[in-house]
This record gives sequence, C-alpha cells and structure tokens, in this order.
Amino acid sequence: MSDNAKTRGIKPGVPILLVLHTPREKCWGILDEITAAGVFLRGLDLKAFDDWIRSVVHHEPFIGFGSLFFPMWRVERIGRDEPAGEVPSLFQQAEQRTGLSIDQLINDDGPLF
Repeated sequence: MSDNAKTRGIKPGVPILLVLHTPREKCWGILDEITAAGVFLRGLDLKAFDDWIRSVVHHEPFIGFGSLFFPMWRVERIGRDEPAGEVPSLFQQAEQRTGLSIDQLINDDGPLF
C-alpha cells in the first residue's frame, strides 16, 4: 500500500457521510471512531443540515447536532465528505455559509450558544 493510500483513509476527525438502514437515514459530521460495535459521530441527520446552518447564521438555538452512535448492523455505507467537481463538500459549505471554521461549528460547547 502506498503512503498516499494510507493517508486517504477514513480516520477520526474526517468529515463523513453515513448512510444507515432500518430505518433509512443519512447523517453528516466528523468521525469520532469506528469499532466493531459501530460508528461514533459528532454530527446530525442530513435532513437538518440547512436548518442547522440557518440557526448558526441567525444566532438561534438548534437541537440536533451532537455526539451520536450507530450500531454496525445499521451501517450501509460510510464515505468521506469531499467536493465533487465544482460543488464544495458539506463541511466547506458550512464554513462558507457561516464564516466559522468546522472546529468552531462542532465544538462540544456548541458554535454560538
């Protein structure tokens, strides 16, 4: 395995998209850990992404972003949150739309509240 392949893996601290089944859900956030038991994520349901961004921009409270665990039996797919051509990744969109770094947005104390 080349050094480049090793550095491109999905590691803790990397923004990811997580697709789950039973029920079907999509989540976005920063990977905390992957174990045989499941996936630990600091993030939110992808359906709430735009509402979360709006709440940050308008300095409004938001419930839904937090530390999450999903058992491995529910995990269908894990992918890095990466740009696609001219379309920025979700974490890039969050930084652009709020003017805050991803670290400021997801810290344990909340971005602005």
